[in-house]
Amino acid sequence: MTKQEKVQFVIDTLEEIYPEIPVPLDHKDPYTLLIAVLMSAQSTDVRVNQITPLLFERADNPYDMIKLTVEEIRDIIRPVGLSPMKSKGIHGLSHILIDKHNGKVPKTLEELEELPAVGHKTASVVISQAFGIPAFPVDTHIHRLMYRWNLTNGKNVVQTEKDAKRLFPKEKWNDLHLQIIWYGREYCPARGWDLDNDIITKTIGRKSVIDEYRKLQAKKMK
Repeated sequence: MTKQEKVQFVIDTLEEIYPEIPVPLDHKDPYTLLIAVLMSAQSTDVRVNQITPLLFERADNPYDMIKLTVEEIRDIIRPVGLSPMKSKGIHGLSHILIDKHNGKVPKTLEELEELPAVGHKTASVVISQAFGIPAFPVDTHIHRLMYRWNLTNGKNVVQTEKDAKRLFPKEKWNDLHLQIIWYGREYCPARGWDLDNDIITKTIGRKSVIDEYRKLQAKKMK
């Protein structure tokens, strides 16, 4: 298969498995999505979805959020981890949204990345899922799968994002980034991976990755 055929195979397979794509983080507007994505750093979507309703019950917009103290926010979001940094970020960015953006979430990567505790990945998720602007946020699942599929050299997430944007058509980016995340969780996890269930890696995977997998399996059989 040529590289282009491999890319098409990925697109077609993911379309078939995920014709409807669930969004992992519960939210109702750009602001609640921004807060949920910020909270998800080094946490799980399941954990975040358990905690956001408690926070949003108290404050689901920047005006109500700044009425809470950083400590109050921290106490609510503690279970998601990194709560000292995240609570400061949530409080700080809510102030900036009011002061600089009329309480609205901006629609550009540059303006989003200026907000405290908002990095490139968080900003990319927000423009993609809240505003439908093409972006390709790369998380650990996408980074791992793009390497296993031999579509990037796996050097770092910056390189993986560049390769994904180069290889996949722009109009597919927003769907693909979510489809790949779901596929990574269900069929191609970091641990407990069963290659026989993973049709994409089995079909187009990097030879060294597949050989390594087979070696490990053979060892287990001994």
